[in-house]
Amino acid sequence: MNQKLPNAQTVLILGIVSIVGTCCCTGLVGIICGLIGLNKYKSDKLLYDQNPSEYSDFSNLNTGRILCIIGLALGAIQLIYTIFILATVGVDGYMQQYDQLRNMGR
Repeated sequence: MNQKLPNAQTVLILGIVSIVGTCCCTGLVGIICGLIGLNKYKSDKLLYDQNPSEYSDFSNLNTGRILCIIGLALGAIQLIYTIFILATVGVDGYMQQYDQLRNMGR
C-alpha cells in the first residue's frame, strides 16, 4: 500500500504562496516561502530516494519544488528591483510612483 510523502502538499502550497506573495509584496514573501519549501522538499526527497515504491505523490513534491524555485527567482528579481528603485529615486520618488500606479486604475 502506497503512502503519501509527509511534506508534499506543504511544498506545493509553499510554492504557490511564493509566487503569489511575490506579486503582492516586495519579494520577501516569495523568497522566504521558496526557501522553506525547498528545505522541506529536500527532506522528503531523501525519504523518497530510500524507498520510491512506497510513496505515491512524488509528482506533487516535484511540482512544488519547481514552483518554489520560480517563486524564489521572482522574489529575488522583485527585491533587487525594489532596492534599485529606492537607491535611485529614494523613498519619496518610490511613493510617488506607487501613488501614480494606484490612481491609474480609477
